[in-house]
Amino acid sequence: MHRARGFSLVELMVVVAIIAIIAAFALPAYQDYVKRGKLSEATAGLSELRLRAEKRFADNRSYVGTSITINGSRYFTFTCPTLSATAFTCQADGIATQGMGGFVYTINQDNVKGSTFTGQSGWNNSTTCWVTKKGETC
Repeated sequence: MHRARGFSLVELMVVVAIIAIIAAFALPAYQDYVKRGKLSEATAGLSELRLRAEKRFADNRSYVGTSITINGSRYFTFTCPTLSATAFTCQADGIATQGMGGFVYTINQDNVKGSTFTGQSGWNNSTTCWVTKKGETC
């Protein structure tokens, strides 16, 4: 009598189904962690811009002329649309092709931080802090 070796089709299908169920839960969680890691570029870059602006103000009594170039930024573009003698607002805009489209972080001369999320389900806008997790509030 010859004995069969290997796996049956039913056993193989059960394993594939289990892997699919695990992947359905793990993949979205992994993508959220990756996104959260990319957000650190925005908060670090804006913190650096704020320090530059305050140094400029201490030396010249004006925020005008603050350098807004952040070297090595991959996921966000940095601008300071408001740079006057007594006020500044800088922002980090997420780059859509890097998976960060719709993420906007801001900071001003009073260290007021803001977070705006356009088209991002589960992310809460804030005018008082930087939201760095889905569902987080200030």
